[in-house]
Amino acid sequence: MDRIVSAFWNSMRALRRLTLTEKAFQQELALLVLAIPAGWFLATTWSGYALLIGAILVLIMVEVLNTGIEAACDAFSREFNVEIQLAKDCGSLAVLIAIILVLGVWGFAIVERLGGMPA
Repeated sequence: MDRIVSAFWNSMRALRRLTLTEKAFQQELALLVLAIPAGWFLATTWSGYALLIGAILVLIMVEVLNTGIEAACDAFSREFNVEIQLAKDCGSLAVLIAIILVLGVWGFAIVERLGGMPA
């Protein structure tokens, strides 16, 4: 049980730090706050609502991992290194893919709600 409690407090420390210092993370949290009520009105089913919110949570999760990769790379070396550049670029690509996922899920939900696609 101590391990679970310790892991929780470590996670809260990371959440606090990212919320205070990382602009992309702040923007994604704001997006989540806006999406919670918007998704409620947009979704036609409970599973649709879960998918809308889940897509944004996946984006936030990928952003957290990308920030962790960048922090580890910066702790190793701040000098240019082609492997470090690749690691950071791959993290950025993962965030881009997650953004495309969010846009796709929300786009389909909007089209479905407007009557453009059958449910």
